[in-house]
Amino acid sequence: MTVFFKTLRNHWKKTTAGICLLTWGSHWLYGKHCDNLLRRAACQEAQVFGNQLIPPNAQVKKATVFLNPAACKGYKARTLFEKNAAPILHLSGMDVTVVKTDYEGQAKKLLELLENTDVIIVAGGDGTLQEVITGVLRRADEASFSKIPIGFIPLGQTSSLSHTLFAESGNKVQHITDATLAIVKGETIPLDVLQIKGEKEQPVFAMTGLRWGSFRDAGVKVSKYWYLGPLKTKAAHFFSTLKEWPQTHQASISYTGPTERLPSGAEETPPRPSLYRRILRRLASYWAQPQDALSQEVRPEVWKEVQLSTIELSITTRNSQPDLTSNEDFMNICIEPDTVSKGDFITIGSKKVRDPRLRAAGTECLQASKCTLLLPEGTEGSFSIDSEEYEAMPVEVKLLPRKLQFFCDPRKREQLLPPSAQ
Repeated sequence: MTVFFKTLRNHWKKTTAGICLLTWGSHWLYGKHCDNLLRRAACQEAQVFGNQLIPPNAQVKKATVFLNPAACKGYKARTLFEKNAAPILHLSGMDVTVVKTDYEGQAKKLLELLENTDVIIVAGGDGTLQEVITGVLRRADEASFSKIPIGFIPLGQTSSLSHTLFAESGNKVQHITDATLAIVKGETIPLDVLQIKGEKEQPVFAMTGLRWGSFRDAGVKVSKYWYLGPLKTKAAHFFSTLKEWPQTHQASISYTGPTERLPSGAEETPPRPSLYRRILRRLASYWAQPQDALSQEVRPEVWKEVQLSTIELSITTRNSQPDLTSNEDFMNICIEPDTVSKGDFITIGSKKVRDPRLRAAGTECLQASKCTLLLPEGTEGSFSIDSEEYEAMPVEVKLLPRKLQFFCDPRKREQLLPPSAQ
């Protein structure tokens, strides 16, 4: 034993390296073991639902999964889905069909052909989700098809909506299994959608919103400075200030204010009355005085116009912090001041990469249900719509309140919905 310790002391460098390697290996193995325990617990919970009996005349629920294998760096999304989500879905008793997308925009085209599904599941990031909801809402039968609930399994580099739907978790496996179990449990909440339409193209739909400005432009260049490690974010914003300063974006925006929220269920089509009631209603309308038809005046929409000079403009939904008890529906138009200093630009911009909801001091926020953004002729640059890049152009943005139903963690649903709706 003395010889053993003497050898360790004489070769202390190798001993230190060996201890470090052994510690790291033990920690890695323990992490893998914990991940396996999480998967097993989630599968056991899903199997409880799969073992439930269904009536003889009922059909098995059909789920269609749109999987983007390229959603994560190194094409790891497919592995993450197959190890952490697929077993849970199959054990839950659903008839699961997995559709792997091969190129950008394919999900939109596939949604045009999709039929006979009870659940739509998006396995990817913000870009994949945006493609799927755009495909759903561009369909001719979108009024009925958009009622199909949507599940979101966060596999991408940016998965903004996951913070609304599921509990925060630093463990990737835990986050994916929680999202998949939320689909199995079947609890949903309604979320807003933005319809964004250019002059010529078909409308694009967004769950988060639109960004246009210098913070966005610097943020998309962060990956170019990968060799600077943790300093890459600040470097991207610093080099952005060297090209041009101050960085201002000129535009004109017209908007109309919030709309009154209809009571739950008011948007649904009531059942058709009987023939007897329809005849009575027709006779009553025939004998009614003409002025009765004019008694209900339609309130005209009041539009306001703002000329803006800003470092960044964002038009966003309230899906990051939905207020399902509010009496009004609106989107937020945030105009950040063009007087931001270079130091603040670097500091705030670096934080915005992690949390785009942050705003510079002095930001003006407007509430609107519709707006029209007009850009000066010859304007260059790009928008970010749900983290996807689009050419900057004049657009019309319209809020579609509570348009889509998303599966969410039951605990999150309890926090968001009023007690009367639970």
